Amino acid sequence: MLRILGSPKRACDGVTRRDLLRAGSLALLTGSSALAKPRAASAKAKSVILLYPFGGPSQLDTFDPKPDAPAEVRGAMKAIRTVVPGIDINEYLPNVAKVMDRVTLIRSLNHPWNFHGMQYATTGLPQGTIPIEETQQHPEQWPFVGSVVSYLNHKAHGAKPKGSVPDNVVLPWLLSSKRTQIPYARLHAAYLGTEFDPIWGEFKGTATRSVRRAAWGDPEDFRDPHLGVTPDSRFEFAAGTALDNGMTLDRLNDRRSLLQQFDAARREHDKTRTGRRLDENRALGFSLMDSPRIRTALDLGREPDKLRSRYGMTLFGQGALQARRLVEAGCKFATVIWDEFGQLNTGWDTHEDQKNRLTTDLLPGFDLAFSALIDDLTQRGLLDDTLVLVLGEMGRTPKLQGDGRGHWGRAYCNLMAGGGAARGKLIGRTDKIAGEPIDRPLKAKDVLATAYHLLGIDHEMTVTDKLDRPVPLLPYGDVIREALA
Repeated sequence: MLRILGSPKRACDGVTRRDLLRAGSLALLTGSSALAKPRAASAKAKSVILLYPFGGPSQLDTFDPKPDAPAEVRGAMKAIRTVVPGIDINEYLPNVAKVMDRVTLIRSLNHPWNFHGMQYATTGLPQGTIPIEETQQHPEQWPFVGSVVSYLNHKAHGAKPKGSVPDNVVLPWLLSSKRTQIPYARLHAAYLGTEFDPIWGEFKGTATRSVRRAAWGDPEDFRDPHLGVTPDSRFEFAAGTALDNGMTLDRLNDRRSLLQQFDAARREHDKTRTGRRLDENRALGFSLMDSPRIRTALDLGREPDKLRSRYGMTLFGQGALQARRLVEAGCKFATVIWDEFGQLNTGWDTHEDQKNRLTTDLLPGFDLAFSALIDDLTQRGLLDDTLVLVLGEMGRTPKLQGDGRGHWGRAYCNLMAGGGAARGKLIGRTDKIAGEPIDRPLKAKDVLATAYHLLGIDHEMTVTDKLDRPVPLLPYGDVIREALA
C-alpha cells in the first residue's frame, strides 16, 4: 500500500493544515496536556460496531418520514409508530421500531455536498471533495476512526499478543472491490501508518437469490448476496485467516523459517520504527493464518440457526452477527459496510427502482440486522459496553426523481446505541419536506467527537504522523451532549 503523509490543505474555515501543525508544535513547546494524552474522560464504551449503508439512505424513506408532505415528497410508503412516543419511522422497519427505546436518532445532520463522502463521514477530513472521495488512497485523506482507535490502543497497551483478534476489522470485503467503475476511497490509517489500516474481510459463500437491475437494463439476472446467502457462507480475513487447500501447516512453517532467515540479516541494519512495525505486520499476518482463536471467532456455524435467521440470512445480516462475534472475542472496532455489488448505483444509492429495492431488499435487510444486533447485545449484557453506530454520507432529494431520489447532503440521519449513548432520544428536526434542518443542525464531525468521547478519547488531542509531526485528531467537531446517557 501507499504510505500517506500529511500535507498542506485549506480547511473549511480558511485555516491551513500547515497552520494547524504549527499551532500543534507551539502547544508542544508550551506544554499542552491535550497533546500528551486525552483529557480525563470516563470511557463508557469498550468497543464499537459500525454499520455503514453505503450510498446515502433516504431520510424520508427511513428515519424521517413526512406523512403530511405532498405525494412527490413523501413517496408511496407509510410511517409507523415506534416504542418511543414522537418517533415515527418507515413501515418496513417494524423490528427496528421495537428497539428504538435503546437508540439515539439524529435527524439534523447536514453538509453542502451532493456526492458520496465516506471519508468525510468517518474521518477528521475537514471538507469533502470528489478527488478525495473517488480515489482509493489520496494524500489528503485522513485516518479512519477505526484506525485511530487501533492506533491509540497500540500506543497505550502495545501490540496485541500473537493470535489475538485484530482491533480494526472491516467486512465484508475491500470497499468497491465487487462492482464496476469508480473505486471509492478505502478506509485506511493515512498518516498514522499502514500498520493501523483495517484488516479487510473476504466473503466466502453463495448467493441464493437473483435480481435484475432496472437502472442499467441488464438483460440477465445476477445473484446478489445482499438478497440472501447459504448457511455455509462465512467471512475470512484478507490476510489469509483460513489456510487454503494447498497450504498445510508444514508449508506455512517452512515459509516462516525462510522469512526469518532473510530477516535476521536485515534486522541488524534496521532498528527503526518502520522496521519494527514491518515485523509486527508480518507476525500479524502469520497469526491471522493459524490462530485458533481467530478461526473460532469467524465460525458462524457456532451460532444457533434461529439466531442467524433473526439477523437475516443475508450478507449484511450475517456481517452484523460476525461483528458481534469479533467484538466478543476482543476486537475494538468492527465495521460492516452494505457495499455496492455488481454494478454502479446499487446498495443504498437509490437513483432508480427505489420503492422496489427499498421494500424487497434494503429496508427488510437492515430491519432484521440492526434490531437483532441490539437485542442480541442486550441479552448478552454487552450493549452497555458496545457502541453501535449507523453512519451514512448523505440523504436523498426531498422530491422524487422518477422512481428514485438523487444525492442530497443537506439533511440525513444517523443512529447511535449502547456504549453510553442516550436511549430513546430524538435529536434535531428538519423542515416539512426533510430538506433542511430547522433545529439543532449537526455535522458528521460532531458524531465522531461523541463516539471518541464515549470511548474515553479526547477528540481535540493531537497525534503524530510518520514524521513525528503533531496533527490534530478531530479539530472540527463537538460532543453532542444530548446524545450521552
